[in-house]
Amino acid sequence: MSAIRSLVLGGTAFIGRHLVEHLLAAGHDVAMLNRGASPAPDGVEQLRADRKDSAAMARALRGRHWDAVYDVSASVQVASLEDIAALIDMLDGHCGIYEFISSIAAYRMGHGAMPWTEELPTTRSRATKYGGHKAAVEQLLAARRAQTGFAYTVLRPAAVYGPHNNIPDGEMAMFLRLTQRRPVLLPHDGLVCFPYGHVDDLARAMLLAARTPAAVGEIFNITAEAVTSRYFVETLAAIVGVEPDILLLPDAVTAQLTAPLPFNHRFVKLLHAVVSCDKARRLLGFAPTYDFEAGHRQTYAWFLDQGLDRLTQALNDPTWNVSWDFAREARLVETLRGQPMLQPTPPTIT
Repeated sequence: MSAIRSLVLGGTAFIGRHLVEHLLAAGHDVAMLNRGASPAPDGVEQLRADRKDSAAMARALRGRHWDAVYDVSASVQVASLEDIAALIDMLDGHCGIYEFISSIAAYRMGHGAMPWTEELPTTRSRATKYGGHKAAVEQLLAARRAQTGFAYTVLRPAAVYGPHNNIPDGEMAMFLRLTQRRPVLLPHDGLVCFPYGHVDDLARAMLLAARTPAAVGEIFNITAEAVTSRYFVETLAAIVGVEPDILLLPDAVTAQLTAPLPFNHRFVKLLHAVVSCDKARRLLGFAPTYDFEAGHRQTYAWFLDQGLDRLTQALNDPTWNVSWDFAREARLVETLRGQPMLQPTPPTIT
């Protein structure tokens, strides 16, 4: 029996990197398509094309058939709705299942009855915005399936964390604040909830969905538990082994802040959300391997192993344009507390 032929669109940054590892471990014949800035790992075929160049995409995909295509790079920053429509034209009839990685940003934010389930309304945001783009692609796929029977499935992860995370204002910035004994600024009394899931659990869910016939044409929330922003900080502080110095931001101050925010961007009240994964459990047999604390302990071990606790400059991912500015945070703390900010003291690791 021949190996399953799997194509990953992306594959070198974060989610795609972990997905490729899981596909290889499962014995798949793996190819990845990207612009070629980063080399493919051993045992993976690399196809080179810019997703905004339909002619180049057509050349890369011509004459190929895939059992599964995993689209982990289809964000509005990388490919327009028109680009994805052209891709679907190329894949229709040439792949067994197309798996689109959407986002809970596709939901109409602010829905007050929680947890959110997959049939709730999607955002009214334009397709040129992140969430609106995800929702528009979902609608495009449903329309294509109705027309031609195109086989697809959609996964909606929430906050994905773990080793190699390319959104640096999340756990990486928080680990640094805590190891350097910096004050931690929290908006909205630390009460904003958001769901978090480990990247390896998402990769496992992607493989499950691709081999589950009942997943065709369906949408699945994929995450672990939702936690408040205060719980996020206090749990990561316990992992680091320090007592967090939490400073609650008045709403009037939070409303005036500009990027980079002095906290995880998922701490803002606009993103308050809890989602249900009951459908994924029922149809895919999905259950997270990592709970919030265990997953962040594993991530912190990787963080230390990579020497990231010694970072002296802020990181910024060009796709997401989020980062941190500790000097600015210190000035804000001084203003709020009315006294000069002392230099951070080394952490006490327990």
